[in-house]
Amino acid sequence: MSNGHPSRRLVLGLGAALALNALPAFTAHAAPSRPTISPLVPADAATTLWYPEPADEDVLIEQGLPLGNGRIGALVGADPARELFHVTDATLWTGGANATLDSDGQFPYGRDDFGSLTLLARVMLHMPGHEFSAVTGYRRTLDLSNGLVTTTYTKDKVRYVREMFASAADDTIVVRLSQSGGGSLSGALILSGTHGETTGVDKDRHLASFSSSFANGLRYAAAVAAAGDGTVAAIGTRVTFTDCTEVTLVISGGTDYAPDHAAGYRDPGADPLALAQSKALAAARISGSRLRDTHVADYRSRYDRLTLDLGDSGTRQRRLDTWSRLKARAADGAVPDPELEASYLQFGRYLAICGSRDGLPMGLQGLWLEGNTPDWMGDYHTDINIQMNYWLPDRAGIGDTFTAFADYCLAQLPAWSEVTRQNFQDSRNRYRNTSGKVAGWTVAFSTNPYGGLGWWWHPAGNAWLCESLYEHYEFTQDTKYLARIMPLLKGACEFWEARLITTTVDGREVLIDDHDWSPEHGPQDARGITYTQELLWSLFGHYEEACRTLDGDLEHAAAVGEVRERLYLPRVSPKSGWLEEWMSEDNLGETTHRHLSPLIGLFPGDRIRPDGGDPELLKGATELLTARGMESYGWACAWRAACWARLKNADKAYQLLLTNLRPWSGGDTGTAMNFFDMYRVSDTRAIFQIDANLGTPTAMLEMLVHSRPGHIDLLPALPDAWAGSGSLKGAGARGGFTVDVSWRHGRVREVTLRSVGGRRTTVTAGAKSTTVTLKPGETVTLTELVD
Repeated sequence: MSNGHPSRRLVLGLGAALALNALPAFTAHAAPSRPTISPLVPADAATTLWYPEPADEDVLIEQGLPLGNGRIGALVGADPARELFHVTDATLWTGGANATLDSDGQFPYGRDDFGSLTLLARVMLHMPGHEFSAVTGYRRTLDLSNGLVTTTYTKDKVRYVREMFASAADDTIVVRLSQSGGGSLSGALILSGTHGETTGVDKDRHLASFSSSFANGLRYAAAVAAAGDGTVAAIGTRVTFTDCTEVTLVISGGTDYAPDHAAGYRDPGADPLALAQSKALAAARISGSRLRDTHVADYRSRYDRLTLDLGDSGTRQRRLDTWSRLKARAADGAVPDPELEASYLQFGRYLAICGSRDGLPMGLQGLWLEGNTPDWMGDYHTDINIQMNYWLPDRAGIGDTFTAFADYCLAQLPAWSEVTRQNFQDSRNRYRNTSGKVAGWTVAFSTNPYGGLGWWWHPAGNAWLCESLYEHYEFTQDTKYLARIMPLLKGACEFWEARLITTTVDGREVLIDDHDWSPEHGPQDARGITYTQELLWSLFGHYEEACRTLDGDLEHAAAVGEVRERLYLPRVSPKSGWLEEWMSEDNLGETTHRHLSPLIGLFPGDRIRPDGGDPELLKGATELLTARGMESYGWACAWRAACWARLKNADKAYQLLLTNLRPWSGGDTGTAMNFFDMYRVSDTRAIFQIDANLGTPTAMLEMLVHSRPGHIDLLPALPDAWAGSGSLKGAGARGGFTVDVSWRHGRVREVTLRSVGGRRTTVTAGAKSTTVTLKPGETVTLTELVD
């Protein structure tokens, strides 16, 4: 057991890990290389969402189309005369460390103390005379294949094209306006802050900008610039362009946030205003087509890693706009629309690429807000939401988008360790350790970018964060990454070595969690809850494996292994037949509760499984999942779908996908016009949460390829709607592999396995299986699995 103090190895290891890969801040960057050949996927080959009219400005969160480069993002409405951009920066947070507990020993949770993600700016592109009523042939499109939002329309026999994108390479949001047919472009780009800032202009540089700071000291700025072959000027709060045949408009902005606990999460040398201005001006000097091609090449380097074909949709379905198509699929008696469902999965990948690159990870709403008061502050919830956000990347061929999550945890670890050591044992904290000892680190249900925690303590949150962090290693087999996250794994183990208590079950002494809460219902003082016991069994096992892999701290690994052997493991209730959520035969919570906390050993865990696990536990888990029901919030349906896929129940997994695809029109939950998952909180307001948009595609991939270290199962839950023919290429598999698989009439037709670090695994397709041995980088086609 720990002595209550962080080990010297933890402190040294943490310093080394942070030095290896600090998070980038808003900073200067070198000019990117630019493609010499256009990388654009042709329009007739691209996967798109499209609409015959602009978004309603008042409900942009439901209808606007998202842009993002991982740091800055925007929702755009695509009105020809009045294009509104809601611009965000992932680091524009109020609040702070929030380390002073409330009277109940828990954390404050408000916009001033804990803090909130907020909008950076509202930017309006105004083009008089281009009102929607005055144009014909209007179409707005989100091109998932190229990472572009495009608006096209005709006015006075002139064809106008508006291309919008958030470039990671140029670190700006770009709007390219062009026309064909002898027309001209005149208008203005108007910059407005959302916190009372005053916009000024630089007439000589054709630039508008503002800068300010929050009460917490965070400094920030935004700027807009324009370039065109007509007259460009700056006046008031706007940049104007007149009589141009083509125009490039650029939006830039950022903060002085830095992922450095020692510096208070600030970069004292940063000048956000100078950076915003210089980035906007630098991009404006490049032609719009070159900026676009640079962005598309960068975006496609990630997006193209995975391709998906779930079968052909009908000609009539293809002719429908996206909103009409969603409604048609949800109608009674509708036939499957596999191309629509494939585009939903690709939309999730698009959001991950746009929302998670080299900065902060995606919280509850990613980079996309409708105002400065997002529900739950737009924070990082640690009892499912941030974990679900990061189930997708490795499975979907975009594992590098996971890095933001790992970097975030490492950057916060010094603060989390400090606040745990100083505050967890507060006498008012109902979750404190009755052992009187504390070590390592843990978190609350909510976290912010300043090391701050919010709402209630969440002791098992550390174990679940580590579950996700270690799973990334299982996909990549990257030992350098494993060494980086070791301080997190070790500190979490130390926390639990200090916390676990002894009880006797059936005459045997076992270790159980102290007073705790099974998220987010039931008794708040239960001990030995299934959620935590399963997470600890996994955490301790992963830590032992990591120590063996890295050949380090084997003595501590052995001690942790002994603790693991003494853990109480959950049982099936003889009264209900369900896997127990608490150490009780009785159901102490809500039968159809949204959270599947006690089923964490089924998904994302591996202890409960249909091939080789305990049959009694499997049956109890299945009965509990059945009792939870098939209707809930979008993210809860996504989790249910992943669990049913794990149980190889294609019908129920697919039914839950269709539930999430139901068009939202004021009901409880559903998919909005722009594919965002929404749920109603009142008769007049709905909430977007991104986890369903990322969790549902995860479940879809689990239906096609399930993996755990040493085993890959092909088409474990293939629904009839996709069974005719299809293919998946580039899917990640735990153990260090990628998988290409095609099928016809529900049977595997071709399989290719590539090692990205893995060496040995067993691949199963129906009743057939084969064991494969590869060296990293090698590829093999498995003909023995083909019927």
